[in-house]
Amino acid sequence: MSTTTGVRALAVRVPLVTGYFWVIKILATTVGETCSDYLNSHLGWGLANTTWFMTGLLLVALAVQFSRRGYTPWIYWLVVTLISVVGTLITDNLTDQLGVPLQATTAVFAVALIVAFAAWYASERTLSIHTIVTRRRETFYWLTVLVTFALGTAAGDLMAEQLQLGYLRSMLIFAAVIALIAVAHLRFGLNAVFAFWAAYILTRPLGASIGDLLSQPRDNGGLGLGTTVTSAVFLAVIVVLVGYLTVTRRDVIAPVSRPDGAAGTGK
Repeated sequence: MSTTTGVRALAVRVPLVTGYFWVIKILATTVGETCSDYLNSHLGWGLANTTWFMTGLLLVALAVQFSRRGYTPWIYWLVVTLISVVGTLITDNLTDQLGVPLQATTAVFAVALIVAFAAWYASERTLSIHTIVTRRRETFYWLTVLVTFALGTAAGDLMAEQLQLGYLRSMLIFAAVIALIAVAHLRFGLNAVFAFWAAYILTRPLGASIGDLLSQPRDNGGLGLGTTVTSAVFLAVIVVLVGYLTVTRRDVIAPVSRPDGAAGTGK
């Protein structure tokens, strides 16, 4: 296989950012919140067992993802959903098991995200997901995504519970900030890469707030639907949307042609 052929195979490993992307992303983040609660509390697995099990599934899914020669909707979104669950569990383990305050976990993950972005940019000179044409860039991508989920969980819990804003108000705040970012990008020329990652980070606490609002008991400020119903409904919608994208291929990025030898540099 030539270098150019290898690069073209890797050029379509992530989806085009469309409305479908954001809808599925928010649904996946909600499932991350409700599914972790379901396995941990409803089934009684406990945080440790749930974390080990879901991490194992994530590693298997990542292995499949890296083995694919192009973007495949079902495996890509399976990885995103599993990372959502694992990112939630990382924060839950730190706060519930080890007693680390939410303020500290939020700050630590914010720093970790900055470090991940800095390392990615220092290596590749770009943070655009549409330039992920090597496995090295994809590794940076998934690492960054994992940190965004852990950070989003901590920030969402901090606002909704620690600061006692509640799930509904937290959801509205995060949604409003995301809307402002969209307006700043579409109307005032905010850098596309910065706008994408800012919105991507904030969809995690938005999804977590939606999940908690729907699933938590009314006494805790939720609507009392439960984690089972919420997880099942959102997973079903994800399956339908991913199936649609698989058939229509509306989110497939066109192959990127690059000169021979460029793949090895990752630039």
